Amino acid sequence: MAAAPGNERSQERLQRIMGHLQGNAAPEGRRSSAVAQTIESSEQLKPSSASTIPKRRQEVLKWNGWGYIDSKFAINKQQQVEFLGKRYKLSGVVLPALREWMETTFGASLDHRSAPKSHLNPEYIPPPVQNAGFLLELKEMGIAHSLDAEDRLFRAHGHCLHEIFALRGGGKFERIPDLVVWPCCHEDVLKIVNLAVTHNVCIIPFGGGTSVSSALECPLEEKRCILSLDMTQMNQILWIDENNLTACIEAGIIGQDLERKLAERGFCTGHEPDSVEFSSLGGWVATRASGMKKNVYGNIEDLLVHLKVVTPRGVLEKSCQGPRLSTGPDVYHMVLGSEGTLGVITEVTLKIRPLPECQKYGSVVFPNFAQGVACLREMARQRCAPASVRLMDNAQFQFGHALKPQVSSIFTSFLDGLKKLYITKFKGFDPNNLCVATLLFEGDRETVLQQEMQVYKVAAKFGGLAAGEDNGQRGYMLTFVIAYLRDLGMDYYIIGESFETSIPWDRVLDLCRNVKGRLVQESRDHGVQFSPLATCSGKTT
Repeated sequence: MAAAPGNERSQERLQRIMGHLQGNAAPEGRRSSAVAQTIESSEQLKPSSASTIPKRRQEVLKWNGWGYIDSKFAINKQQQVEFLGKRYKLSGVVLPALREWMETTFGASLDHRSAPKSHLNPEYIPPPVQNAGFLLELKEMGIAHSLDAEDRLFRAHGHCLHEIFALRGGGKFERIPDLVVWPCCHEDVLKIVNLAVTHNVCIIPFGGGTSVSSALECPLEEKRCILSLDMTQMNQILWIDENNLTACIEAGIIGQDLERKLAERGFCTGHEPDSVEFSSLGGWVATRASGMKKNVYGNIEDLLVHLKVVTPRGVLEKSCQGPRLSTGPDVYHMVLGSEGTLGVITEVTLKIRPLPECQKYGSVVFPNFAQGVACLREMARQRCAPASVRLMDNAQFQFGHALKPQVSSIFTSFLDGLKKLYITKFKGFDPNNLCVATLLFEGDRETVLQQEMQVYKVAAKFGGLAAGEDNGQRGYMLTFVIAYLRDLGMDYYIIGESFETSIPWDRVLDLCRNVKGRLVQESRDHGVQFSPLATCSGKTT
């Protein structure tokens, strides 16, 4: 790997960012001088290359599974499932019901294990296709790059099931990137793209590597040198405009880093996809991402104000920072969802908001899935849906129950028993039919209080019972560790995959029923021994 940029390049980067802060690099009239001075004095906006994901991401992330190296579900010495590590609230927690649920549902056995390969097989990593002229000029520019086999393989895949399956077998990919390059700023990307055009080199932009659309796979028929452009060293907030509530951010920043840095200034984007821990801002735009709290904050297209995209034909950007133009068509909507095929996103200006004054979780139990769907439909009609609402069918409810941690006291167990007794005996809910919606309210205290009252009033019309904050918070937090379960399942010949779609309200129940039925039929036709577990969950749009 080439040496990282030296002091001279760091000084250039500092001057560039300070230029942004002072308004010199922005279009005329973008911000008032008073705002620029306020931003310039911020200690939080000093340049730093610190990122959740380092250049050698194999130092902290798994090469053959999801997430951090030190975090995973595992069978402990007591033959129970435990979540290892120290990064999550679930870390160190024993889940006594999960093993039995896996055995009952899938026929899994601790004696029948399919352990992943512990090391990459060098024979599975194809040698790089080198473009000598491109590489020579890249070295002269002093831009960090690598031909290392591990670096290349880490950027050859996303997290589709077939990609992870290949990694567990030792990393057998017929075609992977030939070179990894780490730009540090927009100008670096411009130089790299122009150089790639000159030397006929292919570029695949790379952010957090969480793609589930096979967008990072290299075409088998491609004979030219393929460059993986790792954007994660471009991870700074260039400026914050507190008057207009916008922020200009480098596209390689990882979601959790972005929210942390904004929070230090009292702001947030509110955009929280399931992959927010590891996905990048540029990736959100390139995949037209949706967040868990979109009911309040909107999807990524609703937050987008301005883009800078480096294409083979030049830089694509608007001449102003206006949030909306009446003239069309809007070329930004071509970039949204383009998966890196049209150019490299380098800078993104987003709408931001002050951190919410109040955040409150909740949950509702419904007698059945149909009534839960009807309730969410009514929430959408009345436009009272909280920041996040997720409805889980009975199969997913049973799965969530298997993920409950070990009871810490007799009193807690007693209370849980009373709740179950009240719901099933006194209210007449069938445990094999009921479903649950988890809720998250955000905003000022008065707004949250009013929204809570309205949501629970709507839920009551459809037979819903409030089930407490703890269940809501637990359900929301499980979102961030559920992907780790896929790796545990694969250890015992269980594969898990998700399908995402958007459907009109009047077809929701038909879709859920038909997809479940088709999965069962296909499994039977292909000789799968145990019937598949098919669950449904839904959110309002």
